[in-house]
This record gives sequence, C-alpha cells and structure tokens, in this order.
Amino acid sequence: MSNIELYFAKASTFSQRTRVVVLEKRIDFTPIEIDLQNKPEGFTRISRYGKVPAIKHGDIEIYESAIINEYLEEVFPEPPLLPQTPGEKAIARIWIDYANTRLVPAFSKFLRSKETNEQEQGRREFTEALLYIEEEGLGKLSGSGSYWLGDKFSLVDISFYPWFERLPLLTHFRKFTLPTETPRLQKWWNVVRDRESIRAVANPESYYLERFAKILGEPAVVGGAQK
Repeated sequence: MSNIELYFAKASTFSQRTRVVVLEKRIDFTPIEIDLQNKPEGFTRISRYGKVPAIKHGDIEIYESAIINEYLEEVFPEPPLLPQTPGEKAIARIWIDYANTRLVPAFSKFLRSKETNEQEQGRREFTEALLYIEEEGLGKLSGSGSYWLGDKFSLVDISFYPWFERLPLLTHFRKFTLPTETPRLQKWWNVVRDRESIRAVANPESYYLERFAKILGEPAVVGGAQK
C-alpha cells in the first residue's frame, strides 16, 4: 500500500502519540506539519474535525489518535504495541480510555482553569488519577517490567506519555510535583522518556513554558529570566 501521509502539529499531545507509533513500527511516512490557526485548504476533507493527528493511507483517511494508532497496529503488526489475547487487549484499551477520560481532563483543568477553586479541583483529580495509576495500573500490571504491561512498550505507555512530558508546566505554574507515593510511576517515566522514539518527538521544557505563559497569561521563567 502507498506511503502514509501523517498530518501533525508540533505542540499536539495527540499528534505525539501517533508520531511515536510510526517511529516504533518503522513505518515509511511523510510528515506534514499543520498550523492549526491557519489550516491549509483541503485539510478538513482529510480530518473532518479539523484536528490533528490525521493520516492518509492510499484512499483511507483517518483522524483521532486512538483510532489511528489501532489502525496502524492492525495494518503494521510488527512490532506489536498491543497484547495478543482478547482479554489482555481489552485491559490495555481500558487504560487507554482512562488516559483519555480521566488523566487528560484532570491535567487540563488543573493547568488551564482561571478560578482557584477549579484549579484545586483539578489538582485533586489529577493527584487521584496518579495514585490510581500507581496502584491499579503499574502496581498490578507491570510486574517486574519497565512498562505499563511489563517488558513490552505498548499503546498504553504511548497514550499517557505526552502529559508527563508536560509536567514542568504544572511544576512551574501550579507548584506541583509528582507525589512521593508514586515510585513506580516515576520509574516508568524515567524509562519511557529515554526511548529513541520519544526523544525524537519531544519538545524542550522551554518550548512549553513559553507557549503556556501566553495561553495562561502568566510569566514564564526560562533560563533564569522572566519572560
């Protein structure tokens, strides 16, 4: 089948997920960076929601990262990024859903809310999600392995990864650090962040601080100077 065209934005968490998948699977692809504030003509015919990531693979056009990633898993099965048995796959999908429906909204509320009460609610929800991951996720599934599902890097790890890269935003703007009760999570992140595919799509801390200082209307300190 023809080469994949991958439409992405550098700052997009969801784009990073799919970019990691194609790198892990060593899929031949053409990266096409999209300015979401100035979308090129024809882009919304490929991504009907007008969001990234999106892919075009021959006559097939797909958007939404979780759906794209499972498509890539089926079409390019090696190396596998999901377990082989239906039951194990279902557990993996539950955790991918947990990332999308619990962790991500809590992170966003904590970081982006203007009201102190909403920020504190976001802090509680995010902390609760981290503690739940520590005990019910990594604590029960990873065993002695380095990754979510043990020794194999998977779509679960990839689904959570981008928000941990952005933890410096919470540290800087919300004075938050990972709870001491999350040693497994901290070990997991230290391993994941060093993978070649993750390093290839990572943005520097200064990129996020400068970007969100504008979004939040709060000062960022980069390299010792306030901006």
